[in-house]
Amino acid sequence: MPLTRAETKSKPRAAAPATVPVMLPLALPGAYDYLPPDGRRLEPGQFVVAPLGPVEYLAVVWTLGEGEAPRDIERKKLREIVEVIDDVPRLPRVNLAFADWVANYTLSSPGMVLRMMMSASRAFDPPAPRYGVRLVGSPPQRVTPARARVIEAASNGMIWVKASLAEAAGVSSGVIDGLIDAGTLIAEPLPDWHALPLDLARERATLTPEQKDAAGEVLANTSGGFAVTLLDGVTGSGKTEVYFEAIAQALAKGKQALVLMPEIALTAQFIARCEERFGARPAEWHSGVPAPQRGRVWRAVIENKAKLVVGARSALFLPFPDLGLIVVDEEHDAGYKQEERVAYQARDMAVVRGRLGGCPVVLSSATPSIESLVNASQGRYRHVQLATRYKADGLPALTAIDMRANPPERGKWLSPVLVEAIAETLARGEQALLFLNRRGYAPVTLCRKCGFKFECPNCSAWLVEHRFRRRLECHHCGTFIPIPDKCPHCEAENALVPCGPGVERIAEEVAERFPEARRVLLSSDLTPNIAELRHTLREIEEREVDIVIGTQLVAKSHHFPGLALVGVVDGDLGLAQADPRAAERTFQLLSQVTGRAGREAIKGRGLIQTYMPEHPVIAALVSGDRDTFLAREIEARREARMPPFGRLAALLVSASSREAAEGYAREVARNAPAAAKIEVLGPAEAPLSVIRGRHRFRLLVKAAREADLQAYLRLWLSAVPKAKGDIRLTVDVDPYSFL
Repeated sequence: MPLTRAETKSKPRAAAPATVPVMLPLALPGAYDYLPPDGRRLEPGQFVVAPLGPVEYLAVVWTLGEGEAPRDIERKKLREIVEVIDDVPRLPRVNLAFADWVANYTLSSPGMVLRMMMSASRAFDPPAPRYGVRLVGSPPQRVTPARARVIEAASNGMIWVKASLAEAAGVSSGVIDGLIDAGTLIAEPLPDWHALPLDLARERATLTPEQKDAAGEVLANTSGGFAVTLLDGVTGSGKTEVYFEAIAQALAKGKQALVLMPEIALTAQFIARCEERFGARPAEWHSGVPAPQRGRVWRAVIENKAKLVVGARSALFLPFPDLGLIVVDEEHDAGYKQEERVAYQARDMAVVRGRLGGCPVVLSSATPSIESLVNASQGRYRHVQLATRYKADGLPALTAIDMRANPPERGKWLSPVLVEAIAETLARGEQALLFLNRRGYAPVTLCRKCGFKFECPNCSAWLVEHRFRRRLECHHCGTFIPIPDKCPHCEAENALVPCGPGVERIAEEVAERFPEARRVLLSSDLTPNIAELRHTLREIEEREVDIVIGTQLVAKSHHFPGLALVGVVDGDLGLAQADPRAAERTFQLLSQVTGRAGREAIKGRGLIQTYMPEHPVIAALVSGDRDTFLAREIEARREARMPPFGRLAALLVSASSREAAEGYAREVARNAPAAAKIEVLGPAEAPLSVIRGRHRFRLLVKAAREADLQAYLRLWLSAVPKAKGDIRLTVDVDPYSFL
């Protein structure tokens, strides 16, 4: 019944609802104030729909900063929240704190960090019914090899997602459809993937005494709250089985566990090991996961139904409400550094996430980063070591091939010493791997008549010849042109020659020398999708390939039981870079790739082609004296006050005009505040001075470890005039790239 005017006047008014801070997933300086709908009381972490201008955004109710009071804003200036999303659990408080911490450290917008945490929009859609396939009928009359692989893969009686079954069998989805039409497979509703519980009582691998001791140390350090363990074991030492014990411990407590990996291709082999160890597949999170599945994983994580997640660096920002362990596998890998939008190092942010959530962290690697080793030596991390291989007699014997004394034939790139070793390996029925960290056929193509070189029109970089795809391509902006028949400068025909080798050129030489060998070329630009890559890796593992030629894609954590020989085509490639981590990275990369050899019963061997066998990196690899090399590197960093004994930040100015970029970079430098323990270097033209048509100038900030680098940068940037036109200024705290 409606109230009369008198009753309305006499009735006391309810207190006006307080304003609500709401963070939108946009590059904004902070949370905006809104009015709650219908006077509702909203809690931090609740998902809401909030308007900004004419657009409505899915956003999150945020928290006020420490000591911060609600702002006194006229209500008529505020807009009301459109909708409260009640059917999705709140974003955990630790995620709000983590977003603020990452934004503060990286000088990014907290809204952009939130955007990473909300990178699965399908999680907010109503769940759609899902169907899979199961083997029920007899094989069809016509059984092709592809169909046979599908039938074998599906013979476990499970209900398979079509895409997963196709990937497991290495076939297209059309083969699956054909078997459904034939009645061999039947479509059935899929259970939730998280409905299958992980079996913690499942029979475990038999650990060696060294592994048992290491597992005991890891478990002791991960049994309580926040602590960091550096698990440092030689390649093939069984580090995974050791940290599986820590995962089992966390899961037994009802907690969630996260394993980060630097490369999507690694997750397939790792997930198979998880399934073998725990009896069910973990959740998978990376860019190769389809959007609907990402939505289901995100929702299962926030609902605490996904107990074990394996993913790329972005998985660190999933909304775990009860995270009990973080494992960072291959913690040294540069792939953990993100450089676009929010620039962060996932290994370091994993430690921060663990500290904020009271969660232990395990960093695992055969070649730990100098930063982690120094933290361990200073007592911040517990250092657990594995010195021997799990199944093999020992590490592969490494030898440097001095290319000055044993040069290749004219027009070739493999030394006779390496060629002979490959022939001997194949004669024994074993596998060989040739590694060159350079994509394409040749890094430069020139005209032998006039000297013209093909340069990218948008970048200060040469166009790389990709002979298999018959084009010249820029690896920085993606521009490509067909390989011309004549020089565009002097129009001479048949005058274009490739200079230097890429993996495609090495593959061509291998095909000429060993025509009967089964060969495969692994390079990121030649692999169309993750399913194809995983299929190729399975073929290598099952010894259906004799010679593997690849880039750094083959260097990371793969286990090839039949691989006996690794040949590094150019061991000097990474040593000439103006990068403080050049020697460390080269040592790590070559250690990792040569460590693929001899991981089981086969004796391993590594040959490194080099023109500098006396270089400290090459000498340390051949002698196996890692500790001396690292001690020298650590001391050099200490003397130069470079990370981890000092701090760095890079400021990059870019514009379509060189004059505009240089002028603004100099204006930025002029406004740098004076500070006793902070030095500003530059501006200088970047080594890659043009990318995608934008000219680039860099400034480098070098600070003492104890300096408040973020406060200095904020003070500096507040004094810098606003960039005009298309000039951009980006900041990267703890840079990993100096190009």
